[in-house]
Amino acid sequence: MANVLPPQTIDYYGLKKFLIALVDQVVRSKGELNSMDAACGDGDFGSTMATAFEAARKMLEEESGHDVGLLLASVGTSILSTAGGASGPTVATVFTAAGAAAKGKHELNLTDLASMLDKSAQKITLLGGAKKGDKTLMDALEPAVSELKAAANDNLPIQDGLDSAAQAARVGCESTKGFIAKHGRARYLGEQTIGHVDPGAYLIALMFATLAKTSH
Repeated sequence: MANVLPPQTIDYYGLKKFLIALVDQVVRSKGELNSMDAACGDGDFGSTMATAFEAARKMLEEESGHDVGLLLASVGTSILSTAGGASGPTVATVFTAAGAAAKGKHELNLTDLASMLDKSAQKITLLGGAKKGDKTLMDALEPAVSELKAAANDNLPIQDGLDSAAQAARVGCESTKGFIAKHGRARYLGEQTIGHVDPGAYLIALMFATLAKTSH
């Protein structure tokens, strides 16, 4: 019997499976995210994200179709309409910008994923000025995107690329312990923010870990 090669793309249903799994992970991590945020912020990031992603779950359960871009954009819109403060629009942009870049596509390969999430990173920087080293979600997002690009350029299997991106996001998330916050309320605490993981970066690391896991 010939070996069956694993798929090299994520289709609409695979993406939906990942997004629902991500909702579950965010809700389970609510307390942990709140604790991280309490060290440098208001302590409600986990609660805010759990509420926003639960709203996205309702949309996901009702959504059907084939356009992966529209699916991602709908998740972003759900988060944006539910989560307030600075964190809501920033996290929502990850999905809305990626969705806009993938509009009309029925499946995604590594090149697509790298391009989409690169657009997300660019849009976040454009909107709020956040970049790698500022102790934000960009510290996990930028390295993960770089790994996706490298994997795509090397024509690696999609799972290898996703695993590498998840690892890069984890390392990037951990690196935020060494940074001084330059955005949000945490920026007023200066050096007091050193030693603490940024909850936004943790959320991005969680996102890539979930994507890699559900794609196996």
